[in-house]
Amino acid sequence: MKTDPVNGRPSTAELNFSVATAQSERFKKMVEFILEADKLKNILRQTPLVDGSRRENSAEHSWHIALMVPLLAEYTDDDDVDCFRVMQMLLVHDLVEIDAGDTYCYDEQGRHDKRQREEKAAGRIFSILPPDLGRALRALWDEFEERKSPESRFANTLDRLQPLLHNYFTRGQSWRQHGVKSSQVVLRMRPVKDSSEQLWQYAVDMIEDAVKKGYLAK
Repeated sequence: MKTDPVNGRPSTAELNFSVATAQSERFKKMVEFILEADKLKNILRQTPLVDGSRRENSAEHSWHIALMVPLLAEYTDDDDVDCFRVMQMLLVHDLVEIDAGDTYCYDEQGRHDKRQREEKAAGRIFSILPPDLGRALRALWDEFEERKSPESRFANTLDRLQPLLHNYFTRGQSWRQHGVKSSQVVLRMRPVKDSSEQLWQYAVDMIEDAVKKGYLAK
């Protein structure tokens, strides 16, 4: 399939083949978005795979935490959390990294303009979709960022817990590489407490054990 040399997506000509349906234009926008989302597979994170062989990409991260939703849902302290909505949120929350890149959570300088970069990316990426779908997915992204609903709090808990697991079970590979200290990890994990006291305690115990074993600097 030919691609647009500017944005790397299939060209308009390729997308404009005839589709015998009353909603053909709407469908083409959906396909264009699906193809755009494929770019997330090219965004590398600092977090290594559990086997330590390479860094994971953002699409792998999004899939992994979406999988964690039905597995760990019983540990949320909020009643009647809509797990399907949590999964939707997690599947779209990092799409902005297609444009904005992955900002390492311990990179203080990179975080200064993170919000502005990601807001701009959200405006472009979700506008690819038909307006109603674009608004719906953008609303999920905004909800995740605001961390006010039970679903967004649980989604943020899993988004923080997964990298912690990876760092611990690779014996602090990324922590040691970037000189991360335990106080930074505790601060990063603190929002977990807003959703799950049990998962928060698990995280604290893991951080303390990582320090004892030399995976993480005190």
